[in-house]
Amino acid sequence: MKYLLLVSHGDFSSGLKQTLGMFAGNDAIRSVIAVGLKPDESASTFGVRFEATLNALPADSNFVVLADIVGGSPLTTVCNILNDHGKLRDALVLGGMNFPMALTVLMGKDSLTTSALKEKALSEAATSIKEFRMNISDDSDEEEI
Repeated sequence: MKYLLLVSHGDFSSGLKQTLGMFAGNDAIRSVIAVGLKPDESASTFGVRFEATLNALPADSNFVVLADIVGGSPLTTVCNILNDHGKLRDALVLGGMNFPMALTVLMGKDSLTTSALKEKALSEAATSIKEFRMNISDDSDEEEI
């Protein structure tokens, strides 16, 4: 099975998983794992927690890893453990995760090639960041929506 592994500082990854469930449904998020480095938790303790999660999965599991920050302690810890288990070589690892990126990966991870998934996820992440502008009318006679 291919898992979407969300990695973050704090509860960002678990909140993102919950939000993915609202859009993709409970069946889809069964393949989503969220791990976050807790405040005041050491990287080694976080690593022990993640390794326990990894050990509970089938041996043939594959991963698409999305992280909040490239080079942060949570991602480097997870990558080191995946490497120790021989899982990093086949994993796709991307940083700077946001909701559109995560939803794109979740919906495409089982149908797209790794290369196509990477391209689509990075494109979606970049194009989804924009200023929201709303036309505001000063006409007080208009009904509010």
